Amino acid sequence: MPETQALVLADAQVAADLRTFVGRARAADDGAVHLSASGTVLAAYVCLMRPRFLGEAVPTILGMRTMPLAEPAEVELTVSLGSVADRLARMAGDDVVLPLPPMQVAESWAGVLPPRGGWVRSGQLSSTLLEEAARRGVQQVAEAVPQSAGRPVVEGLRSAVWGAPLEGPAEVPVPAGAAFAALSLGFLDGQDVPVFSSGRWLRLSTSRGHVLVRSGASL
Repeated sequence: MPETQALVLADAQVAADLRTFVGRARAADDGAVHLSASGTVLAAYVCLMRPRFLGEAVPTILGMRTMPLAEPAEVELTVSLGSVADRLARMAGDDVVLPLPPMQVAESWAGVLPPRGGWVRSGQLSSTLLEEAARRGVQQVAEAVPQSAGRPVVEGLRSAVWGAPLEGPAEVPVPAGAAFAALSLGFLDGQDVPVFSSGRWLRLSTSRGHVLVRSGASL
């Protein structure tokens, strides 16, 4: 089977949605995106936060959007967000063919993606609670980090804020970092957000996308 060189998105609106998703992800953490295409469905994963060193309390938190393709494809690759953003920017208004970047990147989080099945509903959280928690956490980190702080101090403060569980009617603890991811990626739609669990993974799902959390032992 020849290697896929490009993805044919379903329409121009899907291209615009992907452009927005990539742009928001770059603003939060300009790292990589994992593209997983199977048949006529594309799943795009980005990482909003992850442990930077052994023992750090921050869980791995991913954002994921699924999008329809006009032509079936089989793709599994991890590339830089910048390379995808560049190709999306060069696409004309009605262009739906997304050339795939030739250079892959190595990201540990992309090697341990969440399961596709086995999810059990574990409660729900309100969009208001998530938005307030995200904005409060951003403010706490900004106020707590001294200007001259080194990276270990900054990462320690981030761990304390984003690794702490949210207060809400969910049967399993959801870290505050999930709220940051949902707000940063524009996933909050004003509706209650159902929470699902599968093994060590949690999933917060809205009409706009999914936040996926691989919880550590601290939670």
